[in-house]
Amino acid sequence: MWGSFKKLWGKKESATSSFADLVTDMHSHLLSGLDDGATTIEDSMELLEALYGMGFKKLCMTPHIMGDFYKNTPASIRAKLKELQEVAASRGIEIELSCAAEYYIDEWFFSKVQNGEELLSFGGDRKFLLIETSYMNEPAHLRQVIFAVQAAGYTPVLAHPERYTYFYNRIDALLSLRETGVLFQVNTNSLTGYYSKQAKEVARQLIQKKAVEFLGTDTHSMKHIKVLERVVAEPLFQEAMKLPLLNSSL
Repeated sequence: MWGSFKKLWGKKESATSSFADLVTDMHSHLLSGLDDGATTIEDSMELLEALYGMGFKKLCMTPHIMGDFYKNTPASIRAKLKELQEVAASRGIEIELSCAAEYYIDEWFFSKVQNGEELLSFGGDRKFLLIETSYMNEPAHLRQVIFAVQAAGYTPVLAHPERYTYFYNRIDALLSLRETGVLFQVNTNSLTGYYSKQAKEVARQLIQKKAVEFLGTDTHSMKHIKVLERVVAEPLFQEAMKLPLLNSSL
């Protein structure tokens, strides 16, 4: 399997170079058995090998933490990270693996922040915290939660802002979140129109307004890998790569 990925990407030097310049994928669901991403360790390795073959040098994996569905903990996530690190090392894959989490904004999350519980962030001392909301409905206390996250010492990073339909045709309302100190992470596959034409258009507007700090693959399965193979040919991806993205600093 690994040999086939090296052969595939060896024929696409521009693609390898482009993802290599990004350096770090800071949003993925490769850790097995924790959420709607990889199911088994072999699933994890298949995805890891694919991303490595595309040129990524570091992967920060971010399982969902959601009160009603994915009740993961820092301990359970770190245990899965260690397992994957050991298997990758045993197969001679030299890639830096770390973990954080993707926190769904709900009352359960808000209480964790207020109670000072440990939250899994990325970026070392910069303490970037990946958050998401419902795709359809804006949380009633979104700004209050953002303030609480910041007061706890974290920098909130809104995952895939281009996918929240409640912001469609409200780009100014979306951009106003940045004025509160929220950073934006756009999904690379959004740049192909994979999720919807509207998501691609919002991503385009954010990139043109230089309102993107991170690109993330949000890889869950091989179907996302197949789309990633097309991303580097997108002019919008090339435009995004001209931004002062923070991926390479992680």
